[in-house]
Amino acid sequence: MARGDWRRLDESDVRVRPGKGTRPRSKRRPEHADAVPAMVVGVDRGRWTCAVEDDPGRLVTAMRARELGRTPVVVGDQVGLVGDTSGQPDTLARIVRVTERRSVLRRTADDTDPFERVVVANAEQLVIVTALADPPPRRGFIDRCLVAAYAGGLEPLLCLTKSDLAPPDELLAAYSELDVPVVVTRSDVDPAELRERLVDRLSALIGHSGVGKSTLVNKLVPDANRAVGVVSGVGKGRHTSTQAVALPLPEGGWAVDTPGIRSFGLAHITPDDIVAAFPDMKAMAEECPSGCGHLGAPDDPDCMLDELVTTGEASPGRLASLRRLLASRAKLDEYD
Repeated sequence: MARGDWRRLDESDVRVRPGKGTRPRSKRRPEHADAVPAMVVGVDRGRWTCAVEDDPGRLVTAMRARELGRTPVVVGDQVGLVGDTSGQPDTLARIVRVTERRSVLRRTADDTDPFERVVVANAEQLVIVTALADPPPRRGFIDRCLVAAYAGGLEPLLCLTKSDLAPPDELLAAYSELDVPVVVTRSDVDPAELRERLVDRLSALIGHSGVGKSTLVNKLVPDANRAVGVVSGVGKGRHTSTQAVALPLPEGGWAVDTPGIRSFGLAHITPDDIVAAFPDMKAMAEECPSGCGHLGAPDDPDCMLDELVTTGEASPGRLASLRRLLASRAKLDEYD
C-alpha cells in the first residue's frame, strides 16, 4: 500500500477473521425472538425443568445460557427457551431470557445473614400451613411468613391443619384483625375449600415439618409423588424434599411445594416494607420520623401510627397486630 493510501480505507478493508485476541467484543446479544415461553417447575444441580406455556404437560430440561451469566433462575420464573424443546429424554434446551418477576418469596438463613435467597418467583399467594396440634402452632413463625408475603407482593392464606386434634378458635382470633383469609382442614376430610382457592393460580405452600403439608399436597395433586419424581429426574437421586417443586393442579393452576423450613430470616426486609402492605396505615407512616420502626413507645415514641387509633381510623387490635409483625421482623419476640 502506497504512503497515504490509508486515507482511502473503509469498512470493506477490515479483515474478515481477525487474529486471536484482536476480535472486538460486542455487548449485543441475540434477541431470540423465537424463544419458547415456559415456567420453571424444578431446579437441581445446574439444570432447570420447565413446563412449556402452550403445552404444560411437556417438561423440558434446560441449562442457563452463557449470556445470562449468574442470573438467578428459580421455580416460578417465566423464561424463554431455545434449542431442543421437545422434552424428549436426553435432550437439553437453553434458558436465554428470564421475565421480570411480579412477586418474590425471599428469605435469609437467619437475621444476621446478608444474603437473600429467592424461594419462589411469581407466586400469587403464600399458603402458610400450620398444624393446630402435633406439633403445636408457632405464631412467631406464622408472623414471619406473613411479613415475607407482604414484602414480596404475595397474598397470604393461612391453612390450619389437624382440626380433628384441636379447635382453631384461638388462632383464628389472633389473626382476625389482619384480615388474613383462613381455611381449616382435617386429615380425614378432602380439603375442598383450599382446592377452590388454588384453582388457576400459582400458590406456594410453606410450613414446618410435620404440620401436614405433604399430606395436603398429595390430596391436591393425586399423582404428586410421580410428578415430583419426573421433575427431579435430572438430580440423579437427590432427595426431593430439599427442593421447591411446582406441581400442576388437576383443576388448573400450580402448587409449589417448598421444603420444610426451620427458620425464616428477614434481614432483607425493612419496617416500611411491612407497613406498605397496609393501605390504611401507609400514608400516616410516611409522617413518622426518619428511621422509625413503627413499634410505638418505648422503642419509637414519636410513631405517628398511634394517631390512627386516636382518630378512630384504625382499631387498637389492628395496630397491635401490625406491631406484632414488626416485632417479629425485628426479632423482639420468640419465633421458633
